[in-house]
Amino acid sequence: MDVVRSFIAISLPDDVRAELTSLEYKLKARQHPFVKWVDPESMHLTLRFLGNVAIDYVPEIAGAMSRVAYAHPPFKLQVAGTGAFPNWQRPQVVWVGVGGELDRLNDLQNGLESELSPLGFPPESRLFSAHLTLGRLRDRVTPDDRRRFAEFAQMVEFKTGLSFDVSAIRLMKSQLTPSGPIYSELAVAELGSSQPGTGTGR
Repeated sequence: MDVVRSFIAISLPDDVRAELTSLEYKLKARQHPFVKWVDPESMHLTLRFLGNVAIDYVPEIAGAMSRVAYAHPPFKLQVAGTGAFPNWQRPQVVWVGVGGELDRLNDLQNGLESELSPLGFPPESRLFSAHLTLGRLRDRVTPDDRRRFAEFAQMVEFKTGLSFDVSAIRLMKSQLTPSGPIYSELAVAELGSSQPGTGTGR
């Protein structure tokens, strides 16, 4: 049976991608070879990673998305400051935070968890933390290199407060390639639509 590696996400508008591109350009200035950067053109605000799912199962997932989207009207989010997982003392993932109507974002994400659970996707054990991943530090990085990178990254100026509308959620296919993942849309569910549907395949 054919399977697809997939996730549910919110897409980003061009002006947000442009700001993230500018930020990455600044962060790359020191040419740290141990950081694997994410292409801003492929960035999404991930709500739920699903992993490998049978292609025949996509319509059921799309239907669950539509039921959730129907119950949630559009809302606004904002680009916030930079951060790191697990922290800046030992950065492994560098990210840009998300602000704005986070209560509505969390309600949307919780709704997805509830609808997906009966389909065989148990809720994530980790608390949902909205963020946009910029880059990942490779495992074999010395503590001194991590510290110097963190000190530099925290000094880089970045325009925060840029807002964007959230009007749909999307089921995305992720195809892994040597040059990076290639994303394509499998289904979309518009928020606050007139009636719950089954999603739209693309």
